[in-house]
Amino acid sequence: MAGVFNVKQQLTFYGAYHSNKMNVAIHMICVPLIVWSTLVWLSALPLPESLAPPNFKPITVNKYISYEATWAWVFFFVYEAYYLILEPVAALIYLPQFLLSLGLANSFAHRPDGMLLGTAVHIISWVMQFIGHGAFEGRAPALLDNIAGALFLAPFFVHLELLFMLGYRKDLYQALKNSTGVEITKFRKSKAQEKREKTL
Repeated sequence: MAGVFNVKQQLTFYGAYHSNKMNVAIHMICVPLIVWSTLVWLSALPLPESLAPPNFKPITVNKYISYEATWAWVFFFVYEAYYLILEPVAALIYLPQFLLSLGLANSFAHRPDGMLLGTAVHIISWVMQFIGHGAFEGRAPALLDNIAGALFLAPFFVHLELLFMLGYRKDLYQALKNSTGVEITKFRKSKAQEKREKTL
């Protein structure tokens, strides 16, 4: 169970499925869109009174950003809490982006075509990711081996990829590079072994 909260172990698992630069680039675009479109869906579902904060009033920043007591907040708190346990500083840096995505999704959900467009974005983003894995990575997505782990880790993975590009925690970056390299080598050796066995 402890491994679930070990940032190196979790990101090594996910990173081993995302070593190709083009596939990572696709994920850096599509994963935030999947998070946003999921928040659009959940923003249409108000929290029951038993779960809603007492005396909470909707907050409207402008016509594009607003906040209401919906299930989107449950998604937000669960994911952000997990990231705070994994890597607190990176999670705090992610917080403004996450809150912005939540606010944009809430306002978008009120559009007459909000659900339709949100669903279209969601589906297209998933399709693009599968293309990334099939055409560039040459390996099935991580969610086929660990769906819960992949769904929770994907947003934080792409966030950390951006932070690493900006020089965040070079020690962690190098450790993950080494550990994912080991896992990728194991995978390639196993695939090569399977091919040899098939030719016998």
